[in-house]
Amino acid sequence: MDYEQLGRTGTSVSRIVLGTMNFGDRTSEEDAFAIMDRALELGINFFDTANAYGGASGRGATEEIIGRWLTARPGVRDDLVLATKVHSPMRDRDGGGSVVNARGASAWQVRREAIASLRRLQTDRIDLYQFHHIDRHISWHELWQSMEVLVAGGEVVYTGSSNFAAWNIAQANEIAAQRHFLGLVSEQSLYNLTQRSIELEVIPAAQSYGLGILPWSPLAGGLLSGGSKDAEARSAAEGIRSQREERGAQLDAYESFARERGWTPSALGLAWLLHQPGVTGPIVGPRTVQQLESAVSALDISLSADDLAALDEMFPGPGGQAPEAYAW
Repeated sequence: MDYEQLGRTGTSVSRIVLGTMNFGDRTSEEDAFAIMDRALELGINFFDTANAYGGASGRGATEEIIGRWLTARPGVRDDLVLATKVHSPMRDRDGGGSVVNARGASAWQVRREAIASLRRLQTDRIDLYQFHHIDRHISWHELWQSMEVLVAGGEVVYTGSSNFAAWNIAQANEIAAQRHFLGLVSEQSLYNLTQRSIELEVIPAAQSYGLGILPWSPLAGGLLSGGSKDAEARSAAEGIRSQREERGAQLDAYESFARERGWTPSALGLAWLLHQPGVTGPIVGPRTVQQLESAVSALDISLSADDLAALDEMFPGPGGQAPEAYAW
């Protein structure tokens, strides 16, 4: 396994990040335990989840599965960098209730959900507590005050963001600096060969402020996984069959490119991300141990300048960084 510093921090994390969104939904608890066990064996020390994950098992179920796994394996916790998120509502509206103040990043919500996540995860700390989305109704002074309390109390070590625009990152970290607080150290963004818009501003901002980029949906929901039955099932389930049809010739060329070099399409998609500036590691969401092992094989792929140029031609990006990408 290869490791990278998490942004500008002193913490080393694996370059493959174990995403757990399927746990409790499309992956049983037994299979989730097997995946996490194998991840440790492979040297993966960075696990990512969210308070709302759980799917069919209900919000919070994924954190609970991880918590039971940690409890069953004494001594493992300190080997991990455990990340979770806050923003989504954790309960539905009912006839007499409201979720107005049970979502987002208000001081009350952040503190409440941090305590709830710690309880479900059965741990004493969250190593990376991430804002799952920008909350435009909350001032950064309120938000940072909440995080300062959590960090001072030892419940949180670092803070990160997800789905932030570049100016959100700049604003957040400038205000954090005014408060003598570390601020954001990572950003989770949608990033893959088919979706490269963060190259315009988010990646340059992240690099400038010392944030590690953690790409989610690195294989575009299955588009870049090749023609396997599993990939086709995922594509159908996630409503992207039309994209597969629209990109048919492009995907055929991509899959041929991979197989001519002895690589699987999915490993190539992850390897491409590992070669991009600012990327700490893609978040993979395996449903089986075999899928996890396939993801780790991306670390063995070294892409030449010609390979990268060919992939750029197949999947053109926005043209580089703004404003040069569209101006001069």
